[in-house]
Amino acid sequence: MAVKLKHPEYLEQAEAMLMVPDYLQYRLTGVMAQEYTEATTGQLISPITKDWDYELIDMLGFPRKIFQKVNKPGTTLGNLKPEIAKEVGFDLEVMQIGSHDTASAVLAVPANDDDFMYISSGTWSLMGVEAAEANCSMKSRAANMTNEGGYNYRFRFLKNIMGLWMIQSVRHETGDAYSFAQLCEMAEEAKDFPSRVDCNDNCFLAPKNMTEEVKDYCRRTGQQVPETIGEVATVVYASLADCYAKTVAEMEDITGRTYGRIHIVGGGSNAGYLNQLTANACKRNVYAGPTEGTAIGNLTAQMLKAKEFSTVEEARDNIFKSFGVKEYKPQ
Repeated sequence: MAVKLKHPEYLEQAEAMLMVPDYLQYRLTGVMAQEYTEATTGQLISPITKDWDYELIDMLGFPRKIFQKVNKPGTTLGNLKPEIAKEVGFDLEVMQIGSHDTASAVLAVPANDDDFMYISSGTWSLMGVEAAEANCSMKSRAANMTNEGGYNYRFRFLKNIMGLWMIQSVRHETGDAYSFAQLCEMAEEAKDFPSRVDCNDNCFLAPKNMTEEVKDYCRRTGQQVPETIGEVATVVYASLADCYAKTVAEMEDITGRTYGRIHIVGGGSNAGYLNQLTANACKRNVYAGPTEGTAIGNLTAQMLKAKEFSTVEEARDNIFKSFGVKEYKPQ
């Protein structure tokens, strides 16, 4: 839409539109196709047909011809182009995996029932549930939930939460003087510090200085202002855990059911202090790991295609056994 409004001549000349993962695979194979999980993030895929919503596309005035065939993860595109194979010295089969990073991360969640919520935890926290059908209710819209595609046409019904961007920024502002493990230790030492912030407030999206923004938020809201790095860190971690608990309540209200536990995958699953705070705030057992969720989900899709696993359930059982998943109980 930005191109149509600002550079309509580009859209008039365009023969095809590809998302970045699709473009990379096109350069490898010469085949233009779009992968379902990535395509859904553009909001032009029908949750019913799992294909482009051409009625909506027509209403927005986009040319139909630029939208390529949508394939689900596990589809083989072809082999490397001859010139690529010659340059790298070998040939191989190129297939589409869940090319949206969260789609692959969720495939790596080591759970096989429907009694869990997940958090794909990194710079951002994507918190949600797996569902067979999209939830397009006005209630979900009001809560800022979204439906994104997952492996085998499952839906990732989730909410985007600020995540560890805040603590990453605080760390950079110390000149990276502390490891994330050290920040967790310092936060735990200051665990009785009472102030909290709304992690989803726009003021934390791109402040000039995150540490000062946290302090200023506390000052503006009449709370005790953190002074030490440990106090700032405990405000961030405890506020994230509170945000997760609020999202659990929203998700259960919208879906009309409860969820017994939470699985955390991604780099944030290493933050033991935050995992414990999450268990405490959400009043549920938390299972942390695997850390490299996106990479493992990518490999899992390939192994399913190669018949190394016969089902997603079998794959997830093996992930649980293979990567040292750690349990945190509410205290």
